[in-house]
Amino acid sequence: YMGFNIMRERESSVSSGWKFMLSFHKILINWSPVIKVVVLGLICFLAFASRIFSVIRYESIIHEFDPWFNFRTTKMLTREGLYNFFNWFDSESWYPLGRVIGGTIYPGIMATAASIYWGLEALLISVDIRNVCVFLAPVFAGFTSLATYWLTSEITGKSGAGLLSAFFISIVPSYMSRSVAGSYDNEAVSIFALVYTFYTFVKSINTGSIFWSVVCSVSYFYMVASWGGYSFIINIIPIYVLGLILIDKFNSKVYVSYSIFYVLGTIFAIQIPFVGFQAIKSAEHLLSHGVFFIVQAFVFNQYLHKLIGTQKMKVLGRILLVVAIGGFFLIFLILMFSGMSRWGGRSMSLIDPTYASKFIPIIASVAEHQATTWTTYFFDFQYLMIFMPAGFFFCCYGQNEKTNYGKIFIALYGILAIYFSCVMIRLMLVMAPVSCVLAAIGISEILQHFTKNFRDYFTTGDEARTLPDLSIVVTIVIGALLFSFLTHSTFTGAEAYSSPSVILSGKKPGGGKEIIDDYREAYYWLRQNTAEDAKIMSWWDYGYQITGFSNRTVLVDNNTWNNTHIATVGRAMSSREPEAY
Repeated sequence: YMGFNIMRERESSVSSGWKFMLSFHKILINWSPVIKVVVLGLICFLAFASRIFSVIRYESIIHEFDPWFNFRTTKMLTREGLYNFFNWFDSESWYPLGRVIGGTIYPGIMATAASIYWGLEALLISVDIRNVCVFLAPVFAGFTSLATYWLTSEITGKSGAGLLSAFFISIVPSYMSRSVAGSYDNEAVSIFALVYTFYTFVKSINTGSIFWSVVCSVSYFYMVASWGGYSFIINIIPIYVLGLILIDKFNSKVYVSYSIFYVLGTIFAIQIPFVGFQAIKSAEHLLSHGVFFIVQAFVFNQYLHKLIGTQKMKVLGRILLVVAIGGFFLIFLILMFSGMSRWGGRSMSLIDPTYASKFIPIIASVAEHQATTWTTYFFDFQYLMIFMPAGFFFCCYGQNEKTNYGKIFIALYGILAIYFSCVMIRLMLVMAPVSCVLAAIGISEILQHFTKNFRDYFTTGDEARTLPDLSIVVTIVIGALLFSFLTHSTFTGAEAYSSPSVILSGKKPGGGKEIIDDYREAYYWLRQNTAEDAKIMSWWDYGYQITGFSNRTVLVDNNTWNNTHIATVGRAMSSREPEAY
């Protein structure tokens, strides 16, 4: 009798526990939209919080070299306005030549920071422009997380994969290296523009919407205004469209999307003074022009084939398409060999990695233009490198049954980004978003397969059903890898990428922290002990900081537009004093 009662109590406890799990599962399903928004908000907060170690450990200060020029020009923009900014002749750089600022910069980051500053002033919120510039990159890291979530969700149709990709991009070290607080460089806002442009392009292809095509063009315009890396967008999209034609996946939605993007995007790009008509005649844009005319010829061929429907017309259409493609490549070769259109030095370095060392040594001498090592890949991506191939496989798998244009695009993006990041370490930054998206797709598909048993366990109502050991093991292993990635990324961001080059730190014999502030002391000495019209000769790396800290005119700076000027300074510095003078 006692044994019978014990069995009844056990059955009752199992049954009540089972009912609790089922009810908890239903609550999660009902509240999933709210949970998704909360998790996404926490990811954005994580993206911001993981990038302010530099302010906590040091102070609110602009980092590195190029950001000091951006900071100086932003202060001028907030004081004088847009008109004077674009017509500003800077006599304090490249003495005695000077520099026309409006026609030699990408003004996107300055305009963004100034707009935020003016907006806060309009709301009667007093803030120093320096703090706006310092915290701009962490804020845009949160925006990039949102854009990555939208891109991945649009590609896969699964919010789980989108949340994973947003989590990855929020802390991936490769992106964090250029977006910590104080890193006021063009990449701080342009990676968001890059990801959002790709999201809106995929959205426009999936929907065939003119609205999303226009939004894509506007986002591309912001990218052009922010960073020279916009040439990656204006080449990968035409390659993608041309590839769809070759694999017979081209349709009217792709035609509408690319045509609007090309026309509006080119018109918008011309509006940036630094780009101007280079958007028409430079070699970096020629592929977009050629693909646009090939697309028109292809659609015209399809129209004639439907209109006439004869076999002869089909053959004639193919001949016209071949002639259009051949004509484009012929024009391309003529422009190249005649010198009417040329590749830039950095672009040639991507096509031919030995080009810079042969013809432009100053490009080859910069550390961020060197080839990437395998250790850098693991340091910047860690376990994402393991899941990227899985994501690439799932993007290509099943395309014959049902075409997913977003997955084809992200797979192409991954291939090109891997190649370019191998050639130049700086372009690891371009690879960061696609590595997060592909890894998220891979992990999402793997977990969906192995956690199917969990879902069956909690939804079938079969209390006798047991969980297979393999599903538990795979889930635990992936969870451990994600936790390891989180700790590695946080440590990397705090230690490796949050140290401003203008302030150094070391350890005292007793283990305490020692701040080495020699650079700022030297710049302050220049400001206090030299005449206001003094001309400072230094190696080009320090030009922007001398102008920003000391407010003195320099002979060369980090713009490196005049190789002869830099070579003359280098020769003077390497010569004996009488010859140098």
